[in-house]
Amino acid sequence: MFPHISRAGEWFLRSGIQETSGGVARYYRADLERNQPVSTEITGYAVSALVYLHSVTQDQRYLERAVAAARFLARIAWDGASQTMPFEIDPPALTYFFDCGIVVRGLLSAWRAAGIDEFLDVAAALGRSMLLDFASADSDDFHPVLSLPDKRPLARDPRRWSRSSGCYQLKAAMAWWDLAEATGDARFREPYERALAHSLKTWSGFLPGHPEQPKVMDRLHAYLYFLEGLLPRVQDGHCATALCSGIRSVAHHLREIAPEFERSDVCAQLLRIRLYADWAGVAPLDREAAQSEADRLSLFQVADCDARIDGGYYFGRTGDAWSPHVSPVSTAFALQARALWEACRAGEAQPHRHLLI
Repeated sequence: MFPHISRAGEWFLRSGIQETSGGVARYYRADLERNQPVSTEITGYAVSALVYLHSVTQDQRYLERAVAAARFLARIAWDGASQTMPFEIDPPALTYFFDCGIVVRGLLSAWRAAGIDEFLDVAAALGRSMLLDFASADSDDFHPVLSLPDKRPLARDPRRWSRSSGCYQLKAAMAWWDLAEATGDARFREPYERALAHSLKTWSGFLPGHPEQPKVMDRLHAYLYFLEGLLPRVQDGHCATALCSGIRSVAHHLREIAPEFERSDVCAQLLRIRLYADWAGVAPLDREAAQSEADRLSLFQVADCDARIDGGYYFGRTGDAWSPHVSPVSTAFALQARALWEACRAGEAQPHRHLLI
């Protein structure tokens, strides 16, 4: 295990970003020296990250923490009576389509690794509620946000990607494809296919999408979710075309905007999707670009005597100024991207798509 990977893993274990409940905070504010509230989406990502760390290290501590986080989602956050997964539980005021998809994928990763059927049961129930609760009059897309407890759709905001519907929701919809594989229920495939068809109609107009460069950087993060969501159908010609074009477009915008504002998760996502596209045989790997992105990612990893931040990754930087946010998602994406790149350089076998955080 490379030191930069083990340090990132230790950050998940020792920093306090995972609370005693098993839930994981949205991020740590280094300037304020405190965690933000626990988020179900971020906890879902953390489950997948901890399962991935266990898969590459065989360190049982990671699986134990993954199970603890999955139990938080299945027993504390999940509202079985109303079949709802809230964004935050204090108070449970909103539920997001995207977050629910990430939670499903996290629960499925814990189920595969630990064999605990409770996680599969809740994942399947949440997948069904996504289909029913977020359905819109337009059969091709889904409402992005609902209020709780009434489950009424909130007004969409095209200026905020998380509050609108677009191609990036395909990563959340990928949870349905994974559920079809896990449960054997082929009916879960249909809503993924519907979301895929809608995304393929709209993806080409998503970038740049905003006149301000920092906002375009934020949209790159969302757009990379679309590229990741293509992976179940990557051998389809339309999907392969979108993936190849998307990689080129993201790389261009990232190089252009990075001197002003750069997000570590964008850099990590781009490196990961380059590797997966190469392994799928649809986009030959640009090894020079991949090495550059791996090198850039290394700059975001924190080295400090404070265990609350050491080994984690800063969310981003504006010019030479680092963001005070040490983020579980940025850390998860970055550690996986760098580990996958090292595995690629060593000629090791490619990981299963299920391990993509």
